[in-house]
Amino acid sequence: MSQVLDDAPPHQASPAAPAVPPAELAARYGLSVSGARPSLPAYVRQLWQRRHFITAFATAKLTAQYSQAKLGQVWQVMTPLLNAAVYYFIFGVLMNTKRDVEDYVPFLVTGVFVFTFTQQSVMAGTRAISGSLGLVRALHFPRASLPISYCLQQLQQLLFSMAALLVILLCFGVPPTASWLLVAPVLALQFTFNTGLALVMARLGSKTPDIAQLMPFVLRTWMYVSGVMWSIDAVLKDQHLPHAVQVLLECNPAAVYIDLMRFALIDSFHADQLPHHVWAWALGWALLAGIGGFIYFWKAEETYGRG
Repeated sequence: MSQVLDDAPPHQASPAAPAVPPAELAARYGLSVSGARPSLPAYVRQLWQRRHFITAFATAKLTAQYSQAKLGQVWQVMTPLLNAAVYYFIFGVLMNTKRDVEDYVPFLVTGVFVFTFTQQSVMAGTRAISGSLGLVRALHFPRASLPISYCLQQLQQLLFSMAALLVILLCFGVPPTASWLLVAPVLALQFTFNTGLALVMARLGSKTPDIAQLMPFVLRTWMYVSGVMWSIDAVLKDQHLPHAVQVLLECNPAAVYIDLMRFALIDSFHADQLPHHVWAWALGWALLAGIGGFIYFWKAEETYGRG
């Protein structure tokens, strides 16, 4: 027995199977990279599938915004009205800018409400990702849902303010006309512009949270040059400004949407006070910001909530 064991041939290991590349294994079993960025068409489909979440999230945020205040949702209208009252006292009374503007109170309130829509959308977009990291890290969903829902929340708040604005217009003797129907396309274009801008700021704010501290100063400067409290048309007629400055003032997207809203609502704001090709500018800004901002945000989809 001992001899037999000693003479037995040594055990030979079977040749190792060739290693299969991980990518081939993943494809074979239908695996994909966790958190990988989907294609642009697939991303749009995912957003559409979550449209009910986007609207519900926006409504919930709007309802909770003033839940701790005794006046509750009344502040949705009171806040922009109080801002308008302060601007009226400073610019309309102390600086007497109302002398160049007919129906100054409707003119001012319209400008404040419309610019506030853009201002709050940008600020909300800046904090959309950085302020919702728990949600972003816990659940898998298209991250663009957050800035879009915040812009939708601001649109809902603007609609409350618009109801108060219509009352103000009637109280100051501004009659309802067929041009009021233009409010819908103007709001649609401005919402598209605001959403695109919010998407850009959401991506920037996710990497550099300090931007949220800088934006109030940028937005305040933007407000002062957008003709919220004064008439751009009157200033351009009275002063000989360089042509480049005139173009910048007239084509400023905030001023474009404010002027269109004033033209739609205020009977004394005539078409000759609008910049040339104003509807083309409004559409162009909406498409540039909306499409460009969406693609810019989508390109960093897999990075949100990491690091």
